[in-house]
Amino acid sequence: MPFRLSALCALVLAGPAAAGPPTFETDVQPVLTRYGCNQGACHGKARGQNGFQLSLLAFDHDADYAALTAEARGRRVFPASPQNSLLLTKGTGIVPHGGGKKLPPDGPEYRTLLTWIAAGAPRTPADAPKLVRISVTPPTKQLTFGAKVPLSVTAHWSDGRTTDVTRLAQFSSSESVYAAVDPSGLVTAGPIPGEAAIMARFMERFAVAPIVIPLPGAVPAEAYDRLPRRNFIDGHVWAKLRQLGLTPSNPAGEATFHRRAFLDVIGRLPTPDETRAFLADTAADKREKLIERLLQRAEYADFWANKWTDLLRPNPYHVGIKATYNLDQWLRRAFRENMPYDRFARELIAAKGSTFTNGAVVMYRDRRDPAELTTLVGQIFLGVRLDCAKCHHHPFEVWSQDDFYSFASFFARIGRKGVGISAPISGGEETVFAAPAGAVKHPLTGRTMTPTPLLGKALDIPPDQDPRDVLAAWATAPDNPFFAKVIVNRVWADLMGRGIVDPVDDLRATNPPSNPELLDALAADFRRNGYDLKKLIRTITTSHVYGLSTAPNDRNAADLRNYSRHYRQRLRAEVLLDMASDVTGVPEAFAAMPPGSRAVEVWTARTPNEFLDSFGRPDPNQDPPCERTSDTTVVQALHLMNSPNLHRKVTADSGRAAKLATSDKPLSAIVEELYLLAYSRLPTDAEKAAAVRRFERPGASRRQATEDLMWALLNTPEFVFND
Repeated sequence: MPFRLSALCALVLAGPAAAGPPTFETDVQPVLTRYGCNQGACHGKARGQNGFQLSLLAFDHDADYAALTAEARGRRVFPASPQNSLLLTKGTGIVPHGGGKKLPPDGPEYRTLLTWIAAGAPRTPADAPKLVRISVTPPTKQLTFGAKVPLSVTAHWSDGRTTDVTRLAQFSSSESVYAAVDPSGLVTAGPIPGEAAIMARFMERFAVAPIVIPLPGAVPAEAYDRLPRRNFIDGHVWAKLRQLGLTPSNPAGEATFHRRAFLDVIGRLPTPDETRAFLADTAADKREKLIERLLQRAEYADFWANKWTDLLRPNPYHVGIKATYNLDQWLRRAFRENMPYDRFARELIAAKGSTFTNGAVVMYRDRRDPAELTTLVGQIFLGVRLDCAKCHHHPFEVWSQDDFYSFASFFARIGRKGVGISAPISGGEETVFAAPAGAVKHPLTGRTMTPTPLLGKALDIPPDQDPRDVLAAWATAPDNPFFAKVIVNRVWADLMGRGIVDPVDDLRATNPPSNPELLDALAADFRRNGYDLKKLIRTITTSHVYGLSTAPNDRNAADLRNYSRHYRQRLRAEVLLDMASDVTGVPEAFAAMPPGSRAVEVWTARTPNEFLDSFGRPDPNQDPPCERTSDTTVVQALHLMNSPNLHRKVTADSGRAAKLATSDKPLSAIVEELYLLAYSRLPTDAEKAAAVRRFERPGASRRQATEDLMWALLNTPEFVFND
């Protein structure tokens, strides 16, 4: 052994927080965290590992202390012979250890543990200095490709002292492809331009160091000064591109913008006549006028309500068919009336009444446990993922179990009267109201929690007031730091292909926005405009940035986060199915829907449809049902090529292909019509010539050639993606 007990007695080792022997919370638990002992893959998992369980990331000090000092007959920590403690012999690999050799026997961490055990394994005194915060040096850094920079972490204590805790800190990168970090805090820049946030964590505190990697090569300042600025969005995006040395792509063509705007704002293709009229329009403001017309169309409400059904729509076999239908209709009415978003949120969060008369109440029929409602409301309306804090302190945020259950107590007094859940058929009516009593208790301490807003103070809510009314007022208040940001980020992602914060509902310091100034400006503008979603959509879609081409240039090809070009998106399942019906001229038939209904109008994901399932609509049997697959898959490609239903549409006697084939249109006009239907653009000369040659092949049938061309167009990325 590198240390003898007699030598240890003479050793004076200062812990990070105070002089004297190390103590458990301040010195020992950070070592266990640094070497992964209390991680989910090791002893921090739900039932521990090989009989030894620690709380995940040291959130439960008492349980961890007992596990080390009182369990296993005292063998894990043995003050009579410290160097023979299992904590040390297993950690150093002297005796077999499933986790391998973790602790260098000649390192300061080993000496800390050895000294602590020899001192009798003391707890940290209640009056010991508390960790106030940690800081990272350098706080921000600009690097060139492949460059390296070491980070150091400093702990700031309540008595004014600071200590270097770099060796005990944990590091992670938000974007390892741009900047990776190793366990020692050494950051290495990647080979492409971009940004990454390096998170350092020590004890329950964390700090973030932004790393910027610009593209090599100078771009003249006047190149950015000359860029168009249609509204404030453009200025913020150009400023970010200047910082990274990126340049924007050229504007998209008129036909591309026209199709993009239709699909983004109302979720359907323009008709050929609408495309021809737009292309023939020579007005300088025709794009702005187009957006204004689209926002007034009836399809707007169904399309955007369909997005929200992903977030809120329950399984009708769980809550009842009528209740599910009422929630769907409530959402559609809210978007038809352009209900201000703050009122929209308040009516959902504080919903009361019958599930048969107030669709918003169905959220509380579906989610019945305060903990479930906490994660739902926190994620959807605040962009805060509190799931981790239900069981332990959030590893990447400030939220603790106290925060989770204090927030959950806003839902403790939900009363329900009527028929409860009796799945698989729950058809009865239920009324939701504010009960006079109800409590949420902390799972570890058993303490009754007081309703407390995130980052706020505990509230004393009288029995005659519904705590959810208080929560709704706090959530939608103008000074709430989360509410406006999460919805503008969600809408931005829908329109621009990726959120300023990604994922869109995970706002936290360790997942920073790609353009914080832009996110703040959008949120402020949204508040000024009375939380008007149509005005938000108008602002984004009339910016110059929105109208950029998806084609990269030599100074933005690697950019995926800064909007130097538009990002293509695979279209939603419902939109694609409606597009196929519109192109072929054959409507889809849906169960429990009137004839001629569109896919975006369907009120339940339980409606059988292979096309929608193939293209990733939510599975109502999963929890949460809002998970939607946005990736392209082999199943999707095979479905487009082989679907009997799609073949029926293309070849129907009453369909568009048959009508075009029997019309007196010349072949070139038929080709143009099909391109306008599927792509909302005219074919190029080469495309038109190739298509016409298909018609002119010996033995070719005019109808068969029309059907073949239509089928081919439906099976291309240009049809499936919004460019």
